[in-house]
Amino acid sequence: MIAARGLVARGAELTVEEFRLDPPGPGEIEVEIGAAGVCHSDLSMVNGTLAPSFPLVLGHEAAGTVVAAGPGVERMRAGDRVVLNWAPPCRACWHCTHGEPWLCENAGAPSTPRGTLPDGTPLHVTLGLGALATRVVIPARAAVPVPDALSFADAALLGCAVLTGFGAVRNTAGVRPGESVAVLGLGGVGLSVVGAARAAGAGPIVAIDVSPEKEKLALAAGATDFLLSDDTLSRALRGLTGGRGADVVVECVGRAATIRAAYRGARRGGRVVVVGMGARSDIVELSALELFHSGRTLRGCVYGSADFDVEIPRLAAAVLDGSLDLRPLVTHHATLDDAPAAFARMSRGEGARTVVTL
Repeated sequence: MIAARGLVARGAELTVEEFRLDPPGPGEIEVEIGAAGVCHSDLSMVNGTLAPSFPLVLGHEAAGTVVAAGPGVERMRAGDRVVLNWAPPCRACWHCTHGEPWLCENAGAPSTPRGTLPDGTPLHVTLGLGALATRVVIPARAAVPVPDALSFADAALLGCAVLTGFGAVRNTAGVRPGESVAVLGLGGVGLSVVGAARAAGAGPIVAIDVSPEKEKLALAAGATDFLLSDDTLSRALRGLTGGRGADVVVECVGRAATIRAAYRGARRGGRVVVVGMGARSDIVELSALELFHSGRTLRGCVYGSADFDVEIPRLAAAVLDGSLDLRPLVTHHATLDDAPAAFARMSRGEGARTVVTL
């Protein structure tokens, strides 16, 4: 058995605990985690948005070093630095064989049985990973090797926030140079969207949040303007975009109210991309006449509409050559014992990404 330590949730109660994992079996690897990001999707596991099984090891945005590989694993070996994939495609279902591996029918369950607590209680792990822990045992297809020169902190961010944000801009929205982009919600993913819009040559790039403290972060990430999200938002956004509204609006919150605000903030014929993961019960209502008259498109975006195995090496290369700066995304660094406080901070909407170093 493998001894590990991680952030365990029992509903809203979060504690750092010891647990045990079985050694890697066929097609699996054991990874020592170097760093993990605290993502809002982890909060969704404990605040009622999703319905995982408990007790649950949290964490899904992470990077580490392969310690051991089970039988049949040929793509990586002990010592390889890897980024973890919380929705590894099977490469065999309809979506995988039709160019949409991010929609794999066999990936992305909120929780997966794996491991036990010291008293023998069965344990579950978030999104097949449970990466806010010292060790994980995962399918080999849930990891992609990256250069050793890439820091664990940067590599971890690539695995969720950056891939999602850049994919939303490049793949889902197809932002073109000179187009105006508005971003609602400035956590790690939202700031990644801002950075991706800047890299795409968009302008103006309008960052929007309920917290005025996010303005400095947004401008550092590449926004040209900042707006507070309130009842005057649509009018203020039109004032920055020639009176029309933005060509592209990306919603990174996952609430019906902000999705409606994003839809109203787009110009006629504009594109609205929903990245935020919301609750099943939070219903979005739009006027049938408005849907017809506006000519807007409204699309969801799962994991950046990206092929993880292709995009992660590209993003890693961009970090290493200096064309992608991830520093504006991180506002806090923490140890594993500090992780519960990071969740409390995130629930209050403070800061952007916290990176937990293990």
